[in-house]
Amino acid sequence: MEIGLINKEVEGEKAVLVGVISQDQTEQEANEYLDELEFLAETAGAVTHQKFLQKLTVPNPKTFLGSGKIEEVKEYVNAHDIDMVIFDDDLSPSQLRNVERILEVKILDRSNLILDIFASRARTSHAKTQVELAQYQYLLPRLTRMWTHLERQKGGIGMRGPGETQIETDRRIINTKIALLKKKLEAIDKQKAVQRGNRGQLVRAALVGYTNVGKSTIMNMLSKSEVFAENKLFATLDTTVRKVVIENLPFLLSDTVGFIRKLPHQLVESFKSTLDEVRESDVLIHVLDISHPNFEDHFNVVNETLAEIDKEDKPVILVFNKIDAYTYVPQDEDDLSEKKPENYSLEELKKQWMAKMNDTKCVFISAQDKENIEELKSVIYEEVKTIFEKRYPYHNFLY
Repeated sequence: MEIGLINKEVEGEKAVLVGVISQDQTEQEANEYLDELEFLAETAGAVTHQKFLQKLTVPNPKTFLGSGKIEEVKEYVNAHDIDMVIFDDDLSPSQLRNVERILEVKILDRSNLILDIFASRARTSHAKTQVELAQYQYLLPRLTRMWTHLERQKGGIGMRGPGETQIETDRRIINTKIALLKKKLEAIDKQKAVQRGNRGQLVRAALVGYTNVGKSTIMNMLSKSEVFAENKLFATLDTTVRKVVIENLPFLLSDTVGFIRKLPHQLVESFKSTLDEVRESDVLIHVLDISHPNFEDHFNVVNETLAEIDKEDKPVILVFNKIDAYTYVPQDEDDLSEKKPENYSLEELKKQWMAKMNDTKCVFISAQDKENIEELKSVIYEEVKTIFEKRYPYHNFLY
């Protein structure tokens, strides 16, 4: 059975998505997670044909899903000639092996899918090395899946050693490869650290945010450059740094990889060096897609991730992008239930967030339509100017 990867040569591989409703999750949240998984699958080149959800207190340790639900998935897979089944949560090596044996199609979990997308998006040597390292770290505990043909032998004299020997051989090869990739990354990181040091003492700003919120579009607009941007997840993997001048004030602006829920820990580890631009920045420009129904969740995910990689308290500019796509749905007067995010007008949301964020500056823009861009530039200018004046109190070229 083939190791779970999207086949780029097969146009629109047919996929089924599977998720669970856990104790700390509502059905609505579980469905939202599956919608995001569908977007991930689409980014990878797959076409989603069906979604399955099961309410479980604890996932089945053997097959993740209960026996009845796994049979339901199998019937659908067989009836509709499905190519792969993608799980929204990570599967253990034994679960992966058992599910693959039952369904007899390619099985991916969320981490595997994200790694596949990263592999297809990597362009530079740095990004390719980071992704390759993460892939090997993901593969290492799952090596037994490559030797499922030995299970047909049902053991017996002479059948125990060879499989184990081969697995151990592969494990040594992969461990050696991981060590070499880590050394290569260390060398690249040292080189990049020198490059960062050579930029002088210009103020540094970093664009951060959930994936696909429009960071690269804002980067292109402010720096008048052509950073790759499209409506797909993880369009940007490599950190791009550009010199930007607003009025007469120069500073450095970096565009970083987007964050996402349940980002594989292998990727977080291997991409930490890429996020050095975030750690070494003087101000963070946190971009949100206000048209997305879960933008508040995205806000929390990014803040949690930033807390892991950067403990320093830095000034933040909160940029609510895509106001052109925001949809306001007035709540029925007879509906006494709690308002949903879409039941607030744009003006109401503005007042709420400006009151909630206290000292944090909030700007509402449309990078696509270039709406309120001058306000954004003005806010960035004032923040960078304040930092510059603290760093160079006797420098007067601004005036």
